[in-house]
Amino acid sequence: MYKELDEQALAGYCAKGDIKAEDELYRRYAARVYTLCRRYCGDVKEAEDLMQDALIQALDKIRTFNYTGRGSLYAWIRKIAVNKAINHIRRHRWRMVPLDHLEEDSADDLSADEMESVPQEKLLELISRLPETRRAVLNLYCIEGYSHKEIGQMLGISEKGSAGILAKARKQLKEAVKIYLKDSER
Repeated sequence: MYKELDEQALAGYCAKGDIKAEDELYRRYAARVYTLCRRYCGDVKEAEDLMQDALIQALDKIRTFNYTGRGSLYAWIRKIAVNKAINHIRRHRWRMVPLDHLEEDSADDLSADEMESVPQEKLLELISRLPETRRAVLNLYCIEGYSHKEIGQMLGISEKGSAGILAKARKQLKEAVKIYLKDSER
């Protein structure tokens, strides 16, 4: 029965405390939320913890969810997960890597074909290796669609700082992809 529920009905059952509905919500969204959290966290365990925290908070606050159309439940849960990830980054700011040690961007551009040849799992792994702040800015800007001004406000950095961090994240990711492509040719 629960597998056939649309997201509005599923949220309604969850709001009533229906354990089977909560299990179904977890089954439907855990993998997607984990993948999102993994993009922000370099560590698998941290990503799992963030995913759990986000889904628990979603279930705790499900009564505040306002259905606005298909996909709105995941969008609501995704926002909770992104906020969890940002708060995690703020709490762990002491682990940030200095940004000023890189040379100017001397990396050649990669072609679209080269980028598409990198398996998604490998790309996620390469992103997860970026320093925490670079990974966060890259995700917030490129995937979540936030502006540098919004990212700056979220992370407590300047708008220009966000843009600079994104440039360095892209450069570092591009270099990692080049190394991967070079190694996979062997």
